[in-house]
Amino acid sequence: QVQLVESGGGLVQAGGSLRLSCAASGRTFSNNAMGWFRQAPGKEREFVARISWSGVRTYYADSVKGRFTISRDNAKNTLYLQMNSLEPEDTAVYYCAATTTTGWGLPRYWGQGTQVTVSS
Repeated sequence: QVQLVESGGGLVQAGGSLRLSCAASGRTFSNNAMGWFRQAPGKEREFVARISWSGVRTYYADSVKGRFTISRDNAKNTLYLQMNSLEPEDTAVYYCAATTTTGWGLPRYWGQGTQVTVSS
């Protein structure tokens, strides 16, 4: 059974930092692109960042560019999202997603989400 389990969410003041982790089990994703999405209350789920299977190529939503950094450790089958200079607008449930392709495509696997709350 494939599982993606996020951790690292919590409550932080504006300007603070959090590091999210996504641990995969049940299969390896070392050859697959992965990413992060988020969903704020009353809004649709939106793309945050993605990373190639090798970790060399990354892509970010304009709203987080320069503040968030996506990375991965294929040896640990784990995806990360370093979030700096957090803003109240970043408050959302953050989801890890994994494709089954080397390039970016429609995610096939999703985590259960971790709550990030940024207070002003």
